[in-house]
Amino acid sequence: MTTDEARMPGEVPTETAPSLWKNRSYRLLLTGATAEDVGAAVGAFAVPLAAFAITGSVVQAGVISFVGQLGSVLMTLPAGVIVDRVDRRRLIMAGGAVAALAWATVVVAGLADGLSITAPHLAAALFVSSAVGSLLDPAGTAALHAVVRTEHLGQAMSVAQGRDAAAALLQGPLGGLLYGMSTVLPFVVSAAGRLVAVVTTSLVREPLNGDLGAARAEHPVAALRAGLRYVFAVPLLRATIWLFMLVNVVLNGMMVAINLHLVSTGTAPALIGLVNTAVGVGVLTGSVLAGALVRRVRVSVLTVLALGVSGVAVVVMALFPTYWGFVAALTGMMLFAPALNAGMLSYVTAITPGRMQGRMAATLGLTGLVAGPTAPLVGSLLLDGVGISAAMWCFAAAWTVLFLAMFLVRPLWRVGLPDTWAADALE
Repeated sequence: MTTDEARMPGEVPTETAPSLWKNRSYRLLLTGATAEDVGAAVGAFAVPLAAFAITGSVVQAGVISFVGQLGSVLMTLPAGVIVDRVDRRRLIMAGGAVAALAWATVVVAGLADGLSITAPHLAAALFVSSAVGSLLDPAGTAALHAVVRTEHLGQAMSVAQGRDAAAALLQGPLGGLLYGMSTVLPFVVSAAGRLVAVVTTSLVREPLNGDLGAARAEHPVAALRAGLRYVFAVPLLRATIWLFMLVNVVLNGMMVAINLHLVSTGTAPALIGLVNTAVGVGVLTGSVLAGALVRRVRVSVLTVLALGVSGVAVVVMALFPTYWGFVAALTGMMLFAPALNAGMLSYVTAITPGRMQGRMAATLGLTGLVAGPTAPLVGSLLLDGVGISAAMWCFAAAWTVLFLAMFLVRPLWRVGLPDTWAADALE
């Protein structure tokens, strides 16, 4: 496919293309996604704290998170089919409203009589929110493909990494501050963030889908099979999806273990928040560098940098499993992760046809399918069984194996710089 064929209908040549920031629809989608991310991050910070307060057990707190994340397990694959066959604008709006309502019920229960939130209620709200998140994530990626030019995708994905970093940066201090004031305040912010996304998406004028008639003519099961065939027919995706699935399990399980360890030792919520802030500082710094790195450095090299630096940080935390050891190591751990995420996602989005965007993004969500429910159990069980020091060494050993396995992924080393991506576009 030529560069001209890779452009969306009606696009002008690259040399006369307007700035990404002059794209009204992109700005609206970015605003909504930012509010949604901040709300989700604050809520995610508060869930294990509230779960521990309800149950008094780190294992039971992990089980609550496990049950809550099962929503993403059930929705991940069907989400792609749904995103490709329904109006994405209405889908984002309806999903956001449902998630906001789920957290609103937790708020009402919490206000009724102090901490009257029950474990099943908290798990149910998280279940609904995670299911909606698994549906809206591919919808958001597909929406970007509809309103952002191919040559701007790398920049847009880098900005998305900065958005995620800002949410992570606010997660700890804002979540800790709000939770310290009232158990329900973080969940108020979660609901409000979803509602902001509903409003901004309603203001987008461009259609966020292609030919819905053709998509709906295909049976949903056949559409699901077609999406899976497409993703697993791409050598790069077929090889890396399992690798990054395990990376997510190790990374998220480690963060659960650290947070629950600090909770169980009586660390103040505000100080626990600083641990998550350290991650946000590293990701935000990396996001500033991501745009330039994606343009100049191959995805394979970014993978080596991201996994290598993170592996060193995990070893440091295993050697110094203390509060300040966690803060110091986590600050630098994620430095190259934003560039890797932006490079990989923008490449895959660039080569995927519009009609397959939802199913592609949802299938990539398989990397979080296992991590979502499994990581809380891995982190809590390791912490309860062997303690924080031995748990960190287990995570360090697992990370080393994953780093070495990455060198065996040969398709990763064939991806060129962005100016070659149009030639790789698939029909």
